Amino acid sequence: MPLLTTTVIEIFLIAILAGVMGSILGLGGGIIVTPALTMLFGIDINHAIGASIISVIATSSGSAVAYLRDRITNVRVGMFLEVATTVGAITGALIGTLIAPQLLYIIFALLLLYSAYAMIKKASQETPQNVPLHPLAAKFKLQGEYYDKALNQTVAYNVDRVPQGFGVMYGAGVISGLLGIGSGSFKVMALDVFMKMPLKVSSATSNFMMGVTAAASAGIYLLRGDINPVISAPVALGVLIGATVGSRVMQRMKSKTIRKLFIPVMIYVALQMMYEGWRG
Repeated sequence: MPLLTTTVIEIFLIAILAGVMGSILGLGGGIIVTPALTMLFGIDINHAIGASIISVIATSSGSAVAYLRDRITNVRVGMFLEVATTVGAITGALIGTLIAPQLLYIIFALLLLYSAYAMIKKASQETPQNVPLHPLAAKFKLQGEYYDKALNQTVAYNVDRVPQGFGVMYGAGVISGLLGIGSGSFKVMALDVFMKMPLKVSSATSNFMMGVTAAASAGIYLLRGDINPVISAPVALGVLIGATVGSRVMQRMKSKTIRKLFIPVMIYVALQMMYEGWRG
């Protein structure tokens, strides 16, 4: 697909923005890349989704180094929940003909709206307070600590409601397998709202998990011919630069500010899913 040089540059600049936002919020860059490519540049949806997968891998790669180096990412929690996502995705692929996707859209849209409401109630809270350590979290040693550069202090945290978080991640995997959509908003929701982890840890861990998931599925998109190098190359480069910058910016931001950015994005995704479910 031939593209003008100016178009490639515009895609590159938008990808930088997607990388910054994706790494800060833990959503990957797809939530910006896919609608931008289809609506602004008229690119085929399959190629846009292929580029989106690449953007998720690039976001994860760009931010993973900083988040892992500074021990913000909780790798144990990430790998633990990745089991639920993977099993859910397989379940979704197997039962694809048995469940109406429209119903799932509505259910998960309502779940996202509930989570947005729960986040609004925590809007003034910088870090979780008085969180008990769930027995499963203690058994798997899921609790942790990180140095918060915005607060200039070490933040130790517990992990609660492990079964609920695992269940949300399983559901997110099912809907991903059924509908082929990303689940970054569900990952952050499971970590922040249900397991009561600090928002920065939730964002960093979500980025880490999405990279693992996207890398596993990227080969399928490549074999289908949905990854166009002319589109994906500027997206990958731009997102990689943006994610590297975003991962440094995020650590200097207060969790309250990140939450204020995340809530409208969550509501937007919920309304979009509600519309897809209603449209059928």
